[in-house]
Amino acid sequence: MHYPHRISKVKRARTQGFRARMKTHNGRKLINRKRRHGFHKISVC
Repeated sequence: MHYPHRISKVKRARTQGFRARMKTHNGRKLINRKRRHGFHKISVC
């Protein structure tokens, strides 16, 4: 059975992961916003 739009974990981590978020100013803002609101999982990986 084929699952639609199956992106690899490596690709996802590179674009949406914690390290990728910390690279940009807006990414850091996003992480801090999630921390403020008490999210348990801040990013994908």
